[in-house]
Amino acid sequence: MGTTGSAGGGHEGHGPVRYGPFAPDTGLPALPELVEVLAGAAARTLPEPPGGGPVLREAACGYWSRRGLLTHPPEVAVAAGARPLLLSVLAAHGGDILMPRPHPASWGPLARLLGRPVFPVPVPAECGGIPDPYALLETVRRVRAEGGTPRLLLLSLADDPTGTVAPPELLREACEAAVGEGLHIVSDETWRDTLHPPRETVPLSPAEMWPDDVTVLFDLAGALTPASWPAAVARFPATPAGAAHRARTVDRLTALGALVAGPVAAAASRALDEPEAVTARTAATAALHARVADAAHRAVLAAGALARPPRAGRHLYADLGPLRRGLGARGVGDSTELEEYLGERLGTPVPGGHRFGDEPGALRVRLATAPLLGPNPEGRMEALTAVDPLELPQVAEALSILTAALGEPR
Repeated sequence: MGTTGSAGGGHEGHGPVRYGPFAPDTGLPALPELVEVLAGAAARTLPEPPGGGPVLREAACGYWSRRGLLTHPPEVAVAAGARPLLLSVLAAHGGDILMPRPHPASWGPLARLLGRPVFPVPVPAECGGIPDPYALLETVRRVRAEGGTPRLLLLSLADDPTGTVAPPELLREACEAAVGEGLHIVSDETWRDTLHPPRETVPLSPAEMWPDDVTVLFDLAGALTPASWPAAVARFPATPAGAAHRARTVDRLTALGALVAGPVAAAASRALDEPEAVTARTAATAALHARVADAAHRAVLAAGALARPPRAGRHLYADLGPLRRGLGARGVGDSTELEEYLGERLGTPVPGGHRFGDEPGALRVRLATAPLLGPNPEGRMEALTAVDPLELPQVAEALSILTAALGEPR
């Protein structure tokens, strides 16, 4: 959760510090209609109250209700960014935390910041974002046998870093296993509005199946607003336990000072209302990144590497394990060295799998599609409106550079 373009920070031996990278950005300028709303509210000098004001929470309720999740304002909390929101949600729950491997780069550091044990669970072969149901049951039983107290499962139905969407039947099995073991589910649904084939892929929220056992998180920067306007929302169960968790979450947001700025709240409310300009930009952006991600996926496979077909987001997750011999001859033996190797050749951050909780020895990286749109905002907007963005010179050149970089280690 949380989106921006690069890893940022200093260096610790190899690559940027372990608290990056952020999730892939759209690479596009802010929507003018939302810029106008933000500018019109620039005179607001006070932030939103803790947890968000009534207008912003009502807008979030409308967003979820249009997706089949009836929601009321007392069940919603809003924060200035996805990371403080998730940190506060985790802090409001006790116990050990389980999460799929790989997982979003922020999840592990936030759990460590709280001093909470984290237990990774392998994902199924079909997708990332959710744990394999049988591996989840085995992990829960092992943790309990070792004296642990597993209480929370984090998952994402449309996933960073893999760019996949969990099939409904697999999601149901994983959630059924989790709820059966008494785990509360935190479902990150930041990327649900970035589906590549929107009519072929149906995102199913765990909250639709187990409404009393699921807290839903959504970072507006996933599809609706720029990353520089931090706003994220949480939907808690409509139960006494859900109300208590929301209250504890808001207490922690208040302590962190993670209150949404007034002008950002105005723009976020408009975005959550989803007027035509917002829905049109969201759909066009998703289609653009789908087209480029598909081309990048073909380049990965042509090089002899592996990757699941991307189905959401602005990224794909490539496994260069089949190229290990050629990479080894160039001094690349793990994901830390691989991110440096590809980052130098592509001229953009290419975070290795170790940043997503993956095995450091595996040669995996997340490839973002925004850098493939061109080096400047004008060129990227041209790609957004092009009949075939792959035919634009800047996109074709960027894909050619990617193809060459991946083809070198053979």
